[in-house]
Amino acid sequence: MGKLMARHFTQLNKQPDLLLAVPLHAKRLRERGFNQSELIVQYIQKALDAPLNQHSLKRVVNTASQTTLKAPERRKNLKNAFHYTPVKDINSVAIIDDVVTTGSTANEIAKTLKKQGVQHVEVWSFARA
Repeated sequence: MGKLMARHFTQLNKQPDLLLAVPLHAKRLRERGFNQSELIVQYIQKALDAPLNQHSLKRVVNTASQTTLKAPERRKNLKNAFHYTPVKDINSVAIIDDVVTTGSTANEIAKTLKKQGVQHVEVWSFARA
């Protein structure tokens, strides 16, 4: 997935100020053992030679899994689930995710980033379900 996405975004000549992977809560990361979005973003970062910061965006609420929730429940589940520590001179951010379903995660992250002064947010994902 990461290689395909990297090739695609290289061809589009996209260059955000910062790449951010959709974070997992620390507890879920320990349970799963990996964050698929972090694995994907590494390929994109290498291909674009774009800045990557895996520490400024955190999932601060251990939310219920989104997979069984309907769209309104997903939005409520993610309310205030993320925290972004601003990075100097960052105006545009690409959020990297494997799959976008309802867009609730991406929307909540975008709101969080924009509250901290990010001007332009894009969501780059492998698939839309």
